[in-house]
Amino acid sequence: MKLKKNNFPKDFLWGASISAFQSEGAYNEDNKGMSVQDIKKYGDDVSDFKVASDFYHKYKEDIILFKEMGLKSFRFSIAWSRIIPTGDGEINEKGLQFYENLIDELIKNNIEPIPTLYHFDLPLSLQEQGGWNNRELTVNAYLKYAEALFKRFAKKIKYWITFNEQNVMIMIGSKVSILNGSQTAVNEKELYQQSHNMFIAQAKAIDLLRKYSTQAKIGPALNNVCIYPDSKKPEDYLSAQNASIMRNWYYLDAIVRGIYNPIAKKYFLDNNLMPEILDNDLDILKKGKPDFLSINYYTSGTVKENQEDTNKAIKIDQQTMFDINGLFSYSKNEYLGKTEYGWAMDPVGLRITLREVYERYQLPLMISENGLGLSEKLENETVNDQMRIEYYHQHIEQLQLAISEGVEVIAYNPWSAIDLVSSHQGFKKRYGFIYVDRTENDLKELKRYKKKSFYWYKDLILKNGDIF
Repeated sequence: MKLKKNNFPKDFLWGASISAFQSEGAYNEDNKGMSVQDIKKYGDDVSDFKVASDFYHKYKEDIILFKEMGLKSFRFSIAWSRIIPTGDGEINEKGLQFYENLIDELIKNNIEPIPTLYHFDLPLSLQEQGGWNNRELTVNAYLKYAEALFKRFAKKIKYWITFNEQNVMIMIGSKVSILNGSQTAVNEKELYQQSHNMFIAQAKAIDLLRKYSTQAKIGPALNNVCIYPDSKKPEDYLSAQNASIMRNWYYLDAIVRGIYNPIAKKYFLDNNLMPEILDNDLDILKKGKPDFLSINYYTSGTVKENQEDTNKAIKIDQQTMFDINGLFSYSKNEYLGKTEYGWAMDPVGLRITLREVYERYQLPLMISENGLGLSEKLENETVNDQMRIEYYHQHIEQLQLAISEGVEVIAYNPWSAIDLVSSHQGFKKRYGFIYVDRTENDLKELKRYKKKSFYWYKDLILKNGDIF
């Protein structure tokens, strides 16, 4: 039977994304406290986050460009330490006022604001007191922070995102911590306890929002990917199932269903990794069911049977698959092309991922990140990023096919609206539709320029994706 290709919904939210620590700068202005990201440094040849793209001072200028591009939504994050400088102390009115000004400016320009509460930037003061290991302190501090935002903005915001890429924080944390801004390996059992504490914080925040608004929707953004077996071997297929559980279903089963995935739970028990779960924790999770799920998608994963204790060292970033002894081993996929920075390109994988998540949980989906990092040069006041255009064209076509197959997707917010500091490669790896003129160490004037992809995306939005 031939698939009938549907048009995108008339109210579909075509947008773009950024995060606070990668774009705002102004790291010590207007009473902002330090976050774990403010002390992170990858080397002298990689930019820190102190100025970034200077979105804090240039947001009005950028929103003018967003409106020109035709954005219907803008997914950004709020810096916790800008709202509560110590993470758990006095609320900073200047921080609230900045985000109120940003939100009002977006609304004035008919752009739906989609804030993320937590995007890798825990207040440093909380980290020094145990961070997400300290359940009582950090969960309560997160709820205090969330309530400050809900009180102020609940009537203005339709969609909220609780956590960005909790699964990445835990998976990569077993190799290199991004929870505390360090390059130090973290105890794996502690990480799964931190993950459980995040589940509790998130569920309580979801329940809390409903006290302030009956209209607002809230959900998490996870880095979900489909996982392929390396071969036709049944053992490789089992390994792919294991990898899907450990990357996707362990997190989403807890968040959506309020349960610990049974296979993940058995693995935790057998390997002394099971977190402490208090008597009413699962009731808290069930009560805090999200309204939608958001997906950050860049690539798929491929794995094979793990026949021995390899746990081999591999280059770690948020798109890297990894080994778990006894469950699966990372494998390269020769059928997929590679980006300049070595990530596999798999547009069809986006469609598969959307289908898998929607079929399993049947909640509306949002795409909160999808994009291509390139090293670029400004020539004649623009950038010819044809490769990015082709990347988006292929992924959006697969998105349309997923919608045509019955998957409910409400928004597409690719990464990123403007160039910003890549969390590992600094400013040399660029993602934006808008070029920010600076280098790793030379801020220049931080002037904005429209790339070729800016005009392509503008045309796509104008036609509501009807270009295929």
